[in-house]
Amino acid sequence: MTEQSTRTVDRALDLLTAVCDGHGLLLSDCARQVGLAPSTAFRLLQSLTAKGFITRDQAGAYRPGPIMMRLGAASLSQDNLVWVSRRWMRAVVESTGESVYLAVEDPTGFALYIQVIEGTHSVRHANWVGRTVPLARSAVGRALSGDVVPGSFVVEEAGVEPDVTAIASPISTNGHVIAALNLVVPSYRVKNGTTQRYGAALAESAAAISAALSEVGTDAEAPEAGEDSSGAADAEFVAASN
Repeated sequence: MTEQSTRTVDRALDLLTAVCDGHGLLLSDCARQVGLAPSTAFRLLQSLTAKGFITRDQAGAYRPGPIMMRLGAASLSQDNLVWVSRRWMRAVVESTGESVYLAVEDPTGFALYIQVIEGTHSVRHANWVGRTVPLARSAVGRALSGDVVPGSFVVEEAGVEPDVTAIASPISTNGHVIAALNLVVPSYRVKNGTTQRYGAALAESAAAISAALSEVGTDAEAPEAGEDSSGAADAEFVAASN
């Protein structure tokens, strides 16, 4: 790589870092923070946008894009929160048969899915790891926003997707909500009493994760070797062969 190419990569990475650290930066902000002429900054930002590393909203502000979200989710897959949660997420799947997600609030104010344990039904929700959903109108968003008391759950029907019922429960440490479990169920499978039974199982696991996080490094179980919690899918529900 030539010296000029190396300098271009360095400048692009500096811009990417500035956008990820900011809360919606305009072109002038980006250029000023990294010491570039606006024309040079604009050219590099266009390249980063085209590749999906950043996005530009209607107000012209640059924010982290879907590629950065997926990279962040992959990085978080090694985090204590993720591996402590797996045991209890599996317990929810065993009792409900439905896909359960672990989500956190991302820097842009959305709920970011960082792990999934897929359900056992032939038709199941799979797989939104690395994707984001609005905090408003979603069960997981309400749980992350502090609208749900720890140890309880919230239900949203058709909040983000039509024909989907979502149930969420917060995970908290030291009195602060840090994550949430989210159960995603096709609405046609929701019968009388289903949401209460599923919600209770979800809240029980969320509470267990909250308690276990204070014991990481002593009694918490490590994830099973080779277990994979990431991936991508084009459809909200997939049909699988059992």
